[in-house]
Amino acid sequence: QVQLVESGGGLVQPGGSLSLSCVASGLTFRVYTMGWFRQAPGTEREFVAAISWGGGSTFYADSVKGRFTISRDNAKNTVYLQMNSMKPEDTAVYYCAASGAQRPPSFLRLDRIADFGSWGQGTQVTVSS
Repeated sequence: QVQLVESGGGLVQPGGSLSLSCVASGLTFRVYTMGWFRQAPGTEREFVAAISWGGGSTFYADSVKGRFTISRDNAKNTVYLQMNSMKPEDTAVYYCAASGAQRPPSFLRLDRIADFGSWGQGTQVTVSS
């Protein structure tokens, strides 16, 4: 059974930083592209960032480019999201996801919900003074 467990959410002031982690189990982590999505109240879930299975390619939503960094440690079955210069509009539940396919081409940008087959339960991130 695949499990993705996010942690690291919380309350942060505007301009501050937060680091999220997602530990995966029940799958061969190193062959899956991993992604982060977020969902604010009353809105649809949206793409934040993704990293290819080998870690060589990263992709970001325009809204977080230059502020957020996605990374992974295949030895620890963990994907990270470092969030800097945070804004109130970053407030959302953040979800970790694993691609539906194994070893998708590294150049391929996976940013649709349908591209991902396994999801975590989410962690709340609130940016407020």
